[in-house]
Amino acid sequence: MVEGVQPSQAEEGKRYDVFHTDCPARGVVDHVTSRWGAWVLIALRGDGLRFFELRESIQGVSEKMLAQTLRGLVQDGLVWRKVEPTTPPQVTYGLTEFGQDVSEPLTELLDRVTRRMSARSAA
Repeated sequence: MVEGVQPSQAEEGKRYDVFHTDCPARGVVDHVTSRWGAWVLIALRGDGLRFFELRESIQGVSEKMLAQTLRGLVQDGLVWRKVEPTTPPQVTYGLTEFGQDVSEPLTELLDRVTRRMSARSAA
């Protein structure tokens, strides 16, 4: 690889260089690790949720930030979006296979933190 040039597609068996500013995976990592991205992915680990159900499950997120976060995660292929042609339209979100794969370690991280916090408060 020429220094300073990021390949547009990862060659089989090779990984993207996420530390390079032109790396396509970097944007996905930015969305996943954004203030609300991880919470959205964890909240969607079960069944699909409608927008307001998702907003109610993630306390503190505004409609604007949730919509912006979901837009990025849908574009990245982590979240699917289904619109029902009703009045008003019902929009449901859920995790794609890629989203399930990415959310698994986030859920594990959350579980580890809460277990450790429980142990600390008991001591």
